[in-house]
Amino acid sequence: MNEMTTIARTTTLKDWETDQEVRWCPGCGDYAILKAVQRTLPEIGAVPESTVFISGIGCSSRFPYYVESYGFHTIHGRAPAFATGLKLANPELDVWIVTGDGDGLSIGGNHTMHLIRRNLDCQIMLFNNEIYGLTKGQYSPTSRVGTNSPSTPFGSVDRPAQPCAFALGAGARFVARGFDVSKELPNVLKAAHAHKGAAFIEIFQNCIVYNKDVFQDFAAPKGAEDRQLWLQNGEPMLFAKGAKGIALDQEALTLTVVDVVDGDWQAAGVIVHDVTNRSVAHMLVEMRFGEFPMALGVLYDDPRPTFEADVWRQNKAAAEGKKADLQSLLKKGQTWTVSEGGPDL
Repeated sequence: MNEMTTIARTTTLKDWETDQEVRWCPGCGDYAILKAVQRTLPEIGAVPESTVFISGIGCSSRFPYYVESYGFHTIHGRAPAFATGLKLANPELDVWIVTGDGDGLSIGGNHTMHLIRRNLDCQIMLFNNEIYGLTKGQYSPTSRVGTNSPSTPFGSVDRPAQPCAFALGAGARFVARGFDVSKELPNVLKAAHAHKGAAFIEIFQNCIVYNKDVFQDFAAPKGAEDRQLWLQNGEPMLFAKGAKGIALDQEALTLTVVDVVDGDWQAAGVIVHDVTNRSVAHMLVEMRFGEFPMALGVLYDDPRPTFEADVWRQNKAAAEGKKADLQSLLKKGQTWTVSEGGPDL
């Protein structure tokens, strides 16, 4: 690994803005996510020279052009492969992957799965607008049953994938949710960055052209407190201004909504959020919106050793006591001859 000299300094939002024209549709939720990221980077102490944004293909994948850092706009679904090579070459880099529900869960689903299970130290921001926006509105892996689109004119019959359930199933050690215009999104991004390992963040994003307001049922500001459950580690799972909460039905082993009388959430059986509880994280992801509020924030956070750290440790152990054989092979006067058993000196 090349040694990097990091100069301690502070940055501002302006330091992360580029001179590139932002080419998203007016009103696209990507604008809000971009600003949330640009505001977050100075607060986590990031610097452009050691920060990398990697994307695949899709509307979200224009992201690297708009952040003043290193960036790779790669090929469809393959951002995780590029990120893996980059982190193995230089683990000190701060790597962010920007993908969408099509790029990351369709053609790139296998790459996303293996990056997560390997636990590469990076942040994966999956923008979920439940549609293919760049290619003019076809249904995507996360589109709801009945979605009308150019590729499903009679309504989609596919059952949609759930990004956070996918991530947990792939072995993710950090899973979180947010949405584009939420004031809480920077806090979710900070928590993801603080996690050592693959941090998966599903960000609900409004496609103003092909799937407008599909998330308004929970994202609309008016009455949001009744439809959103913002999770805080060590805090009871309360919503609706504390009038309702989430409890565990111990007989059915499922979550349920309970009323909280006079603020006594303990008497109501409301459970306290523990970010290390994987079983409850699965239940939170599976909660059906309408019957339940939308679970947002950090659902699961339980770090383990990273992939690149294990690879570097293994390589170091394997190299101990060995000479630089390549240099000896290149000494003047040595030549290669090919035999059936392999090269001879």
